[in-house]
Amino acid sequence: MGKSVAFYTLGCKVNHYETQAMRELFMQAGYEIKDFEDSADIYVINTCTVTNIADRKSRQMLHRAKKRNPDAVVAAVGCYAQGDADQLALDDAVDLVVGNDRKGEIVRLVENEIENRQGAADEELLDINAVRTYEPLQISGTADQTRVYIKIQDGCNQFCSYCRIPYVRGRVRSRSEEDIVQEVQRFAGMGFQEAVLTGIHISSYGMQTPDAGAAPGQHDYRPDGSRLIDLIEAVDRVSGIRRIRLGSLEPRIITEDFLQRLSAVKSICPHFHLSLQSGCDSVLRRMNRKYTTALFAEKCALIRKYFHAPAITTDVIVGFPGETEEEFAQTVRFLSGIQFESMHIFRYSRRDGTKAAAMPGQVDPQIMAQRSDVLLELSASMHEDFVERHKDDVLEVLLEEKIEEDGIAYMCGHSRNYLKCLFPAEGLAPNQIVCGRIQGMRGDAVLCALTEEKPQLP
Repeated sequence: MGKSVAFYTLGCKVNHYETQAMRELFMQAGYEIKDFEDSADIYVINTCTVTNIADRKSRQMLHRAKKRNPDAVVAAVGCYAQGDADQLALDDAVDLVVGNDRKGEIVRLVENEIENRQGAADEELLDINAVRTYEPLQISGTADQTRVYIKIQDGCNQFCSYCRIPYVRGRVRSRSEEDIVQEVQRFAGMGFQEAVLTGIHISSYGMQTPDAGAAPGQHDYRPDGSRLIDLIEAVDRVSGIRRIRLGSLEPRIITEDFLQRLSAVKSICPHFHLSLQSGCDSVLRRMNRKYTTALFAEKCALIRKYFHAPAITTDVIVGFPGETEEEFAQTVRFLSGIQFESMHIFRYSRRDGTKAAAMPGQVDPQIMAQRSDVLLELSASMHEDFVERHKDDVLEVLLEEKIEEDGIAYMCGHSRNYLKCLFPAEGLAPNQIVCGRIQGMRGDAVLCALTEEKPQLP
């Protein structure tokens, strides 16, 4: 068998980071990297299991790979592979099943499969819930030339009643601050100006779940978020990094002390994604979310106290088991009062093995669709209102790529508070940081004119 490999990634930014790391491991081993649409000797599908749709898409891509080259080794890796290994082992399209925390061994596992090919798929899994150390995956390059995603931790200890992620990602494991800073320094030296700190639950950064039998307190974790802000301040000291952006945050990490220190970080982007999931306290309790709507609103107000024009975004699930019309109406009222910049709306997806899957009152899919439409419309209105409220602000924008719309060339980039901005392309290039004023809207983006004025920060 030859030495070519192709990749396909589903799911979150962490998965994309890990795919890039696996790609580099194959390159170091002398493999030719091919496009997924081409015929390759090996296909690595980094799967996702956050919803039923993600499961189905993962299976579809595995079958597409085997159809493209029936003689290829098809490896299912990642979250769906971890959670449904037994099912995948019986699938004729799958030759190798590699769970989470074994991605660093992917080349050796694939080569073992090539050498010892048998009828049924081999399973290469660990008991992810027993893993206590961070798998040392890292990347040295990325296709993006302006921002780089830096994985800082793995795992989740929250156990929301609807979510499989703690079962397929395991307990929280944190990467060392030194290792993270070294990776950021390497990318800064390559000209990258924005670092995005990402993970499965970055608010838990600094936590190391103790081994079974460890004495209470025998792990390095300060639950007030001080380890995360320590890391952010360390990344801010890296020469060349002009912007730091954060992944999704737990509302409880937002405190006066955290925001005082964060607002002093010169490179921090005032874009806060606080995952809400419901604007109704009774639904939040059933979800096992560990805050109330009152606490969430308090945290949003704190952010606005310390930052000028922050973009606060969120996730909302509609149709959670037992969600009544009144509970949904409470959610709509709460969301309207917070004034998010925008929202990500999801229909509840029943996941086997979770507590929510066995709850009574599973909501009809048509009702979920109707509620989703209501919130999508509300989100679009919120985005327009946010732009209108800040139309006179000067935006600092990191330019990313040249695009063409209706025959007009634009340079496209994002402001610090993550507005998608378009500038006339003449004289501009990717990876420039420019200032602009909003002139109007085009779809989900804002049209901007260059200005010499400086933005109000933070």
